Amino acid sequence: MVLQVGDMAPDFTLTDQHGHPASLSAQVGPVLLVFFPAAFTPVCHDELRALHGLAGRARVWGVSCDSMFVLRALDDAEGLGFPLLSDFWPHGEVARAYGALDEERGIARRLSFLVDRQGRIAARWQSAPDRARDADDYARALEALEAKGFPPEEGPAGS
Repeated sequence: MVLQVGDMAPDFTLTDQHGHPASLSAQVGPVLLVFFPAAFTPVCHDELRALHGLAGRARVWGVSCDSMFVLRALDDAEGLGFPLLSDFWPHGEVARAYGALDEERGIARRLSFLVDRQGRIAARWQSAPDRARDADDYARALEALEAKGFPPEEGPAGS
């Protein structure tokens, strides 16, 4: 079951492309979780590059079932500037908790969630495997969240 707006976001800790742990519950500001099927595929590649400009407004985390090493290679090649979290083992556990795991193919579905400071899903997006999500939709949702009195956290972009 895919989480909906208003649901509490399941907490998790995953390893980023540099081997550092990232925990949702440790975050102070809004977090944009962007589940993507696979590194180095054309649609995912373009989507991730489009997220670069949002990293100063919220914590942006790309999440895939790829290994940490594949995600490191992707970041080294693209210089994305935000954490890429590996949901590799146990395979797809976090994607499954969010309803984003394609069990048959063993990859994340193209789902995104904006989690507010209280840990609730403030917005959700989904697209077909071959269609990119629009980064402008994320920007509009962040603006709406800020208008409700939840400005972005001060601090390092995307960390």
